[in-house]
Amino acid sequence: MVQLRIKNISFFYDSIRALDNVTFAAKESEILGIIGPNGSGKTTLLKCINKVLEPQGGSILINETDISDFDRKEIARLIGVVPQISKIFSFQVLDVIMMGRYPHIDGLGAEKPSDFEAVKKAMTLTGIPHLSERYIGELSGGEFQKVIIARALAQEPEILLLDEPTTHLDINHQLEILELIRKITRKNQLTTLLVSHNLNMAARFCDKLLLLSTGKVHSIGSVDEVLTPEKIKEVFQVHADVSYHKQIGSYQIISLKPIQ
Repeated sequence: MVQLRIKNISFFYDSIRALDNVTFAAKESEILGIIGPNGSGKTTLLKCINKVLEPQGGSILINETDISDFDRKEIARLIGVVPQISKIFSFQVLDVIMMGRYPHIDGLGAEKPSDFEAVKKAMTLTGIPHLSERYIGELSGGEFQKVIIARALAQEPEILLLDEPTTHLDINHQLEILELIRKITRKNQLTTLLVSHNLNMAARFCDKLLLLSTGKVHSIGSVDEVLTPEKIKEVFQVHADVSYHKQIGSYQIISLKPIQ
């Protein structure tokens, strides 16, 4: 069982505090949605967990081992990342997904049968074997996002970090990608952290929510505990109605009007 624990981390951009004493834990086979207004520290938090940024205080533990004890390849074997990107060089899909195997490839740089097997498995999980010889520039937005998810899965991680994975996608592809993330999280028993601006999608697909406000944890818990009209008003500065939608089995939020 993989346990990710964040203990009292803080991070500054020069003199600006982006994260302030953030503490929480995430479990395997669950999606923890990270929500909050622009500038609340969501992306910075993911970058600290992935060791792209180094917190000025606190600790990040994977199975009780501080990530400072891991080198970059060890981190990449443990953590797969789906960042906010819209373009990469126009390699073939198979080559892009093989890039996810870099932490497992030795110094000679030669792919082994196990690397091709991991890539095949990632492509099958994401439903894109038929795209293997296509070039990235030829893909739709939804296809491109599946390739980036497959690249992360090819790392065979235990933790999956996704930063706004449905940005710029139409509603059909948003649902498809989030259904895929939920399926992969359960099937591979991943500990998944998903940053989203879409409160309704977060409510529908996440098991728990972490609400950030000005770099601090405002609240963490189940969807109905976190997405209350009072908390939405306080953090997002809007009046909102929250109700349970039986047909989709989740809470839905209607923004009524901004606070004047």
